[in-house]
Amino acid sequence: MTGNQPKHKKDLTRRKVVVAGAGAAVAVGAAGTLAASGAFAGETSTTASASSGSTASEACYRLTSETTEGPYYIDADKIRQDITEDKEGIPLTLRLKVVDSETCKPIADAAVDIWHCDALGIYSGYEASSTGGGGTAPTDAPSGMPSGTPTGEPPSGAPSGGTGGGVHQDPTDDERYLRGTWRTDKHGQVTFKTIFPGWYQGRCVHIHTKVHVNGEWTKAGYEGGNTCHTGQFFFDEESVLASAEAEPYSTSTTTRTTLTEDTIYDQSGTTGGLLKLKYSKKNIARGVIGSITMGVDPDATNDNTTM
Repeated sequence: MTGNQPKHKKDLTRRKVVVAGAGAAVAVGAAGTLAASGAFAGETSTTASASSGSTASEACYRLTSETTEGPYYIDADKIRQDITEDKEGIPLTLRLKVVDSETCKPIADAAVDIWHCDALGIYSGYEASSTGGGGTAPTDAPSGMPSGTPTGEPPSGAPSGGTGGGVHQDPTDDERYLRGTWRTDKHGQVTFKTIFPGWYQGRCVHIHTKVHVNGEWTKAGYEGGNTCHTGQFFFDEESVLASAEAEPYSTSTTTRTTLTEDTIYDQSGTTGGLLKLKYSKKNIARGVIGSITMGVDPDATNDNTTM
């Protein structure tokens, strides 16, 4: 690397994570996936409509929408598939696939990051600036908020004078729950175990993601390469309304922004990050399986830190 290397390469080479025992982590992740699959065997479940007017075969040829990184990204702090730690909530198994949007070929050995708030709208690493249920929670939405959204000073710890877009903030604490990075397999697939996210002021329910490619996996983690995709995953209204009936989501007093009101989601279905969901209509608390294929341009750089 030279002193004039692009910003995205500097960001990725500063990853200082240890992947010792990664084989064990893979085994745990696989076991978690099998357990989640077994829980749904024989159950009546629902699958959300992934996209209006598009099929799975068409989706792989379309670039998945780029969105803001948001202010609460922490670079590859945890190399793991199970990001739950001790957080309470509806179990969520997230099955992701990364493909080249032009060739539809799976992209192996990519580093996929995901991070999201807990059931009450709190982000790890930023607990002081995300007050969650009932308070002034963080917003990573740009200006032009939906009607009815409270206005005024940004939440504590938010950058002054900004729109709340992708302006990064430094972490305020050492917590790292509901954050993780893992490697895609030869099929371009990666699975995470987490919980169904909650919501906070000004945003619908969502999960953040980044896809890093063309780098190298080493004993220290993932180094070099480029961030080819920065996006968010979204949940249909039926699933969110069902989750709101279960604890601890039901204790939230924060006014919820719906999927159609959200200023980040582009209303394009799967291309925009809308997850395909499977769960028991009678009891969503038993767990949810979410899946999506991300079509990316592996040669592009999409940090989206200033959207």
